[in-house]
Parts: sequence; C-alpha cells; structure tokens
Amino acid sequence: MSQIEELSQVVHEWAKVFMHQSARDMKNFMEEMGLSFSHVSVLMKLYHRGKSGVSAIGVDLSITNAAASQTVDKLVQIGLVQRNEDPSDRRAKRLELTKAGQDVVEKSVMMRGRWVVDLAEELDKEQIELVIRAFTVLVDAARKVSERNN
Repeated sequence: MSQIEELSQVVHEWAKVFMHQSARDMKNFMEEMGLSFSHVSVLMKLYHRGKSGVSAIGVDLSITNAAASQTVDKLVQIGLVQRNEDPSDRRAKRLELTKAGQDVVEKSVMMRGRWVVDLAEELDKEQIELVIRAFTVLVDAARKVSERNN
C-alpha cells in the first residue's frame, strides 16, 4: 500500500469515527433539548448567517415555506428565535436568534466536542503533541485544497 493510500485510509477511518460520535452526540443533545433536526438546522443557519427570512430558511433546508414557518413558529414559542420587522420592508419579518438560542447552539457545539477531551485523556503528552502537529498539517493542506476548488 502506498503512503497516499495509507493516509487516505487512516483519514477515512478517523472521519468515520468522528462523524459517528458527532452524530450520536447531536442526537442525544436534540433529544435532551426536545428539538428536531429541522429545529437545530434553523438555529445553526441563524447562528452562522445572522438574520434571515423564513423563505431563505426554507430554501436552505429544502422544505416548503409552510414547513419552514411551522419550524420557526416552534422555535419562537420556546424562546430560541425572534421575529423582527425588516427595516427595508415592513411586510417582511427577519428571524434572529435570541440569547437563549445562541446559548443552545453554543451548548450543542460544546457537547459534540466533549468527547475530544475524553479522547485526549487516552493519550500521553507526546502523543498529544504529535496529533496536534499532524492535524495542523492536515488542516492547512485542507484549506489550500478548498481554496483551489472554490
């Protein structure tokens, strides 16, 4: 097996373990918070993008405006999202996270990354330093590839 094939296999295995753990942690978080995948998707979109309209949320999630509106209604009812008048169009409403909504997103990110701490506790100091160096190299290379492909 060539080095490139071996690297590809190891990175693939890491991604598989990482994605499985991340998905499991997200599922547990959603159950704990009483949120659906659509709810979390809306929260993440608003967290990363900022203010948005319902139709943009529908497009992003590939759901109808009615379904997007129902999803948003639930988030408004539980105090995670607020609707505000759009200053450029009084008929339109802009959605944004409340402080509680921001806290929920930040908690979800923290909970999904919590297992990395457990993972680090399985490694000794030298192994941690080696992993940090290796991941730094991989992240830098991934950014270069991503920039070339955009």
